[in-house]
Amino acid sequence: MTGQHTGPPPQARDPLVEQGVALVDAGRADRALEVLGRRLAEDPEDLLARVWFARAHFQLRDYQAAYAAAADVLVRDPEHYDAHFVRSFCLRRVGRYTDALDVMERAVRIDPDNWLARTARAELLMLVDPRRPDEAWEEALAAARLGPEERYVREVLLYVATETGREEAAEQARRTLLGMDPANTFAVPYLARREADKPGTSAARAADTFAAALAAVPGSADLRAGLDAAVYRMLRGTRWLALACLAVSAVALDVFPTEGEEPKALPLPIGMRLWALVLMSAVWGFGAWRRYRRMRVGARLSVRPLIAREPWARVVLAQAAWATLAAVLLAVVPWTERDVPQLVFWTGLVPALVTVVHDRKKIG
Repeated sequence: MTGQHTGPPPQARDPLVEQGVALVDAGRADRALEVLGRRLAEDPEDLLARVWFARAHFQLRDYQAAYAAAADVLVRDPEHYDAHFVRSFCLRRVGRYTDALDVMERAVRIDPDNWLARTARAELLMLVDPRRPDEAWEEALAAARLGPEERYVREVLLYVATETGREEAAEQARRTLLGMDPANTFAVPYLARREADKPGTSAARAADTFAAALAAVPGSADLRAGLDAAVYRMLRGTRWLALACLAVSAVALDVFPTEGEEPKALPLPIGMRLWALVLMSAVWGFGAWRRYRRMRVGARLSVRPLIAREPWARVVLAQAAWATLAAVLLAVVPWTERDVPQLVFWTGLVPALVTVVHDRKKIG
């Protein structure tokens, strides 16, 4: 999820604090630390300056410093909502979800009508204990009532509804969120990943799903990684097409005669060898080319860049090409003995199988 919401900015009074708040909002956290540091040197008890000092550290991903600054605020005011909120997100960013939930629940008790705290609590409930779906859902609904126009609320509502199997609510949340923001950087990648990860989804279908999502959110690294992984799955699948061709040639040539049966006479008639080539063309035509041509343009256009960029993509494609070449040699050459065809068969088969167990997750 977003993890970047650290509460609505309180009204700043001191000019240095106002400047520091504006700098944090503008993404200039490094400069904000200087300005807020000057204010704290003047008045160490300015809790507003101190909590925005924590937020500036959080923006710079210095979670330890942000946590320490928020803790300093709580020493002076144990009921300071913003300090609890910042502390919770610091704990979350370092993977301490249970502790983050405990702190966020304290923030909710301090300000039960704050949509941001209720939304964050709903999300943390799902991360900490998915066995409490009803509680997370009720919290997400409460947040939606408090902040109906907030994107973060709708993102969490979609997330909780989808993960807890509330299909109608998830569809409604999806329509609402995408109506507010058609290129939402959470909803589009999240839904694409859910669709692509469904059991039985083919690599080509997954590639189309990610390509369609990338058209809406072109800068998403998650979607790009998903598309690369799906295309790589397709390239890995071409090895099985090549091995099917190799099997067709081996059977046609009777490379390994069945014991007790009369082997086929060599060389094979030209018609049988041509028929083997026709079958291999059908394997590649229906198994690869037809599927490739039916893919979305964005998915097709990603194939060549992936091959150029990723060594493992080139490896699996080379293995498929080598096995197919071996199959064509078996079919085309008018062999008179079986010793050399057997060697050709093994040289086509072994390279295609040697990495098949280990290269599944090399990309994406």
